[in-house]
Amino acid sequence: MPGGLQTLSLDIEGMTCASCVARVEKRLTALEGVEAQVNLATERATVSAPAGVSTDDLVQAVAKAGYTATVRRVEREQAGSAATEPSVSAVDPSTTSTTLRTRLIVSAALALPVVLLAMVPAWQFDNWQWLSLTLATPVVFWGGYPFHRATFATLRHGSVTMDTLITLGTGAAYLWSVWALFFGMAGMTGMRHEFTFFAPDADPSSALYLEVAAGVTVFLLAGRLIEQRSKRVAGQALRDLMTLGAAEVSVLRERAADPTDLMAATRREERIPIGQLLVGDRFIVRPGEAVATDGTVVEGAASVDESLVTGESVPVEKTAGSRAIGGTVARGGSLVVRATAVGAETQLARMAQAVEAAQLGKSRVQRLADRISSVFVPIVLVISLVTAIVWAAAGSSMEAAFTAAVAVLIIACPCALGLATPVALLVGTGRGAQLGILIAGPAALERASGIDRLVLDKTGTVTEGRMTLARRWASASTDEALSLAAALERGSEHPIAQAVVGASDAAGLQYHQVTDFVSVEGQGVTGTVAGEHVLVGRASFATERDFAVGAEAAAVLRDAAERASTVVVVAWRGEVRGVLEIADTVKPEAAAAIAAARGLGMEPVLLTGDNARVAARVAAEVGITEVIADASPDDKIALVERLQAQGHRVAMVGDGVNDAAAIATAELGIAMGTGTDAAKGAADLSIVSGSLTTAVDAIRLSRRTLGIIRGNLFWAFAYNVAAIPLAALGLLNPMIAGAAMAFSSVFVVLNSLRLRSFRPRS
Repeated sequence: MPGGLQTLSLDIEGMTCASCVARVEKRLTALEGVEAQVNLATERATVSAPAGVSTDDLVQAVAKAGYTATVRRVEREQAGSAATEPSVSAVDPSTTSTTLRTRLIVSAALALPVVLLAMVPAWQFDNWQWLSLTLATPVVFWGGYPFHRATFATLRHGSVTMDTLITLGTGAAYLWSVWALFFGMAGMTGMRHEFTFFAPDADPSSALYLEVAAGVTVFLLAGRLIEQRSKRVAGQALRDLMTLGAAEVSVLRERAADPTDLMAATRREERIPIGQLLVGDRFIVRPGEAVATDGTVVEGAASVDESLVTGESVPVEKTAGSRAIGGTVARGGSLVVRATAVGAETQLARMAQAVEAAQLGKSRVQRLADRISSVFVPIVLVISLVTAIVWAAAGSSMEAAFTAAVAVLIIACPCALGLATPVALLVGTGRGAQLGILIAGPAALERASGIDRLVLDKTGTVTEGRMTLARRWASASTDEALSLAAALERGSEHPIAQAVVGASDAAGLQYHQVTDFVSVEGQGVTGTVAGEHVLVGRASFATERDFAVGAEAAAVLRDAAERASTVVVVAWRGEVRGVLEIADTVKPEAAAAIAAARGLGMEPVLLTGDNARVAARVAAEVGITEVIADASPDDKIALVERLQAQGHRVAMVGDGVNDAAAIATAELGIAMGTGTDAAKGAADLSIVSGSLTTAVDAIRLSRRTLGIIRGNLFWAFAYNVAAIPLAALGLLNPMIAGAAMAFSSVFVVLNSLRLRSFRPRS
């Protein structure tokens, strides 16, 4: 690894708010050459570090911030070492939830009598205060242990966090109550009652805050438990994606049938763990089984459900030569597949890695929230102290001053700020992955808002990107014409020839042997098929070879020319007897997708390197009015820049190398998953299925996710801005403040979970 960079993932324990995130990032980036991004929702840090920085250095840096870190995995090195498969977090959220649930149940059972005795005077009996103290003590210290542990861990390193406010608030309420019970309030002025431990007739209940200490702890535990469970639900889509693949696979091995006859080989089936599968191995996929890894079908036929990877609900028929995606499920039939990628190089693994990487990003607004949170806790401590001083200076009771100060401490915890972006991004990117939409990160979401021009490449984006038989005509039998043409074209790799052969095979037509085959480059082919001298090629090639073109055939050729289609004639017995019209057909959903884009306020523009007649035909078919044809890659960039100069915000959708630069230039780049790696690398959004409707859905999902993030941040900011003055003015009981603070985090998480209900138009 000398001179290279290593990328590691660390599981961080103990983070509770945005200020925790900022502290961990600051400690990690203080190491020379280290870059780090920390995510509160996933409790994970992704670190890029020079080879000279050890994992121990990183773990110690996190420890200096007051948290614990464990190395999750080495993902890959810049030098190009092999990557491992993505894995789920080493910290099991269900274990954390179980511990929190136990603390919550026990604490709630103990705290309930404390709250009732304090709030219902009729239930108070002699010396009830001592029972309250007995019940509240384990709640505050054992129930609140997770908060106090985090507080003292960070204090050892000179830091304060949200947990510091919780410890100070509940601790102050508890210690104040203990002081009141054991030492009384004699000599302190301004109290509603003066009493001492030795004056049994005095009523110390007005100076007790045991119900606050116990009640706030229970509310915070409940909020933390709901938050943990909700975050687990939020990340379920990604975990589902990571676990789609098979654990074992049936591999076909060659073996000698007779030791004395090494030339006679038979196949045997061997069951191996998925980690032992190698590129080039052939494996069996039976009905109901998941395809173990990416590959090419070499035998068999099956209907494959690709919905969990591409988002497309309709099963795809797979036959020899078809591409198989790891994690998809065979629903009918069996396949033999040759592995073309394994481990982290599979499409499924790359999708999971892309989703994880997107979740680590931060929007501009979230970065502002992080900066505010890093100084927020010290400011709150000052506000709390000033509140107590002002109340006391104004002549109010010490009880009133204390109540207001504690309420400020408890209400101001900024945990909602830290969760606002990462949880929404976790849910949004996970839902996108379920629909075959890969979002690059928060920046892509921000750029998706305000897009008013949707520039579309034609080939592979609006059209299927491959030549197919669109129409056929024959003077007698169209099947006969197609069968004869396919016989001559079967050996060719030309896209037009493949379209003819593919149509013939799909129709199940008879396969003929060919003799006397002759190919004339750029013109066509001739040969003897079923005893007939047959020509397949251009119309001009047929006339040059003295094949007549009848009136009906001439009319069909004129109609095809008006549609700007590629035409192949089939001639035999001295005459053109068949016309095959080959075209790159428009995707079935393209027209609906264009209409949906207009509904979102985006005017579509068709941009293609194809000729003007073809471009105009495709545009008319899908309902696009603005068309730019014969465009080179530089022309595509120029168009995007011209639209931007006119004040438009542009999204560019494409799939080819020639689209990559324009995709990178646009405010929002969208790459079709059926396209090239260059286009995908330049894009903000990638569409696994290659569906244009899904591309429009991607913009809808991006806008909705950004809207949720903004709503979360507004709520978090507005909550703190409004609540702190109310607490300082004494208008919030500390226990109510604790409940409200816990609810603010829960609200942000539950609001983010609404993204799970996003439904695609497709």
